[in-house]
Amino acid sequence: MKLILDQGLPRSTVMHLVRAGIMAEHVGDMGMAKATDDAILSFAWRQQATVITLDADFHHLLAASRATSPSVVRVRIEGLKGDQLAAILIQVLATASAELTAGAVVSVTQKRIRVRSLPIGR
Repeated sequence: MKLILDQGLPRSTVMHLVRAGIMAEHVGDMGMAKATDDAILSFAWRQQATVITLDADFHHLLAASRATSPSVVRVRIEGLKGDQLAAILIQVLATASAELTAGAVVSVTQKRIRVRSLPIGR
């Protein structure tokens, strides 16, 4: 599974994920630092990648379009360092890898990981 990290997330997370054997890129390193959410979703769809973000707009866009992919993980914990975020994402992948592969939105808080299959509201 490939992860695309959105702006606002530490770029150093990519290094920690790659060390753990997870393919990951940051939009800032891909020349997409100023890309719209729609453009990032389209890119992730073409790459069969999962978007990692702090932004609720991605879930709203997927709900409005009734899309079945790409998967999006919204991290609802701010101020994480790269290694901390990587540890959380490794846990998310261990918990919800099958769902993310099939198409899902995931919301991560300090206390839980919530997974909903796409399309939202089916």
